[in-house]
Amino acid sequence: MALAKTRSVALVGVSGHMVDVEAAITCGVPGLHLVGLPDTALSEARDRVRAAILNTSENWPNRHTTVSLSPASLPKRGSGFDIAIAVAILAAAEAVPSGACADLVMIGELGLDGRIRGVPGVLPALLSAVEAGYDTVVVPKANAAEAELVPGLRVIAVGTLRALLCHLRDEPPPLLEAEDDDPPPPRADGLSGRSRSRRGTTDLADVRGQADGRRALEISAAGGHHLWMAGPPGCGKTMLAERLPTLLPPLDREAALEATAIHSVAGTLPSGQPLIERAPFYAPHHSATRAAIVGGGNTRTIRPGAVSLAHNGVLFIDEAPEFDRGVLDALRQPLEDGEVSIDRSGLSTRFPARFTLIMAANPCPCAAAKTRECICTPALRSRYLGRISGPLLDRIDLKLTLEPANRTELRYDLEAAESSEVVAARVLEARERALKRMAGTPWRANCDIPGPDLRRRFAPPRDSMWPVDDALMEGSLSARGLDRVLRVAWTLADLGGRDAPAVYDVSEALRLWKGTSS
Repeated sequence: MALAKTRSVALVGVSGHMVDVEAAITCGVPGLHLVGLPDTALSEARDRVRAAILNTSENWPNRHTTVSLSPASLPKRGSGFDIAIAVAILAAAEAVPSGACADLVMIGELGLDGRIRGVPGVLPALLSAVEAGYDTVVVPKANAAEAELVPGLRVIAVGTLRALLCHLRDEPPPLLEAEDDDPPPPRADGLSGRSRSRRGTTDLADVRGQADGRRALEISAAGGHHLWMAGPPGCGKTMLAERLPTLLPPLDREAALEATAIHSVAGTLPSGQPLIERAPFYAPHHSATRAAIVGGGNTRTIRPGAVSLAHNGVLFIDEAPEFDRGVLDALRQPLEDGEVSIDRSGLSTRFPARFTLIMAANPCPCAAAKTRECICTPALRSRYLGRISGPLLDRIDLKLTLEPANRTELRYDLEAAESSEVVAARVLEARERALKRMAGTPWRANCDIPGPDLRRRFAPPRDSMWPVDDALMEGSLSARGLDRVLRVAWTLADLGGRDAPAVYDVSEALRLWKGTSS
């Protein structure tokens, strides 16, 4: 019996698990038997691998071949195991030195002609390989830039099975290697919404008027606070939301790798951009299901949802009352925990989901541009906005009602409006002030500070607290709301360059939480 082993990685969510790919060639009926909980795409590897090996001018072992993917209890999906299976079979047939592939981690899909195609999820898979102690990986050329983001890793990028075999045999590379002109790895099914880079295409100066909206957006960016905006169509809700990423600082290396890993698994990495360095912006359609928002799938395939695709960025829920109420209430757990836990039979995984939520709504279902044109009764208006549950609104720090810009603002405000660059500089200064105050803690922004620490370690001066004391006594402020108000008050102090919130910071924060006018 001939036996050989290579290694690959199985992804469960964004967590990678090392998989031993063992091939044994024995006497028996010729054929390839694949074991180890493969899904349909992986079960079809037997046909892809056989055709690729034969079209690479290699001999297929005309005996019974068993390929085992261990641990056998771990579900495995996708076509990323193809090259590990092919090399294991050829090593078992003594066509490749078994020692040359023993310590390699291999990820990639085989075409029938022997080309190696790109696959999604390479970055989180390789991060797991490094954590497991491996330092050399084989990936498709299409994933080379993504693989090279992982520090301390030797990356062997190949375009064909022939080129990989030449490397393993220590032979000169083939003279004519097939060009890797494959498109990027396909986007995962079940994801709806829009996600694209906003820096360079939008600017806060594009928004006419809306001084309160600009102020709320700056506060949201400086402290990572969630924002609710209500107002008639055309008043600028969407324009404001789309410009929040332009106010946020670039992601640091750790945050960028986290965001990139999620988009790599989902197959939504922007073309030609292996590392996501700007805050993501994701806006799901109002027809999105709960699984599309928070993530889900079957027992073998669990995909990240919109809350995870917006990790370290912005999730924009436009026309919020049009969403199913159960879908919106599913946001409550990630808003509190900063992650999503998805459990299936025999399988559990977690996706990070720390994002800034912006929700926008029209005041009524007819969405009339002007109040006098509205045909909705007060009861209908109340019922429409009542689709947003109180517990969800209780978790939103800033609430704002916008009015349409007037004629003067529409015609002349553009010249006087501050640009994103100017506001982003103030945001960065406020965030640096907060970071200095939170030195030695795991928190990165005011929105991260837990309630107990807000009331003990970061308690505002006693004489600044009377606005919230009054609100607590009259019952208009909940305990969760108190935490939200204190976080916003600290952000207002950071923007104002103050060492602690003043009474007017606490008062403004309370007004923004309640959504009342000045």
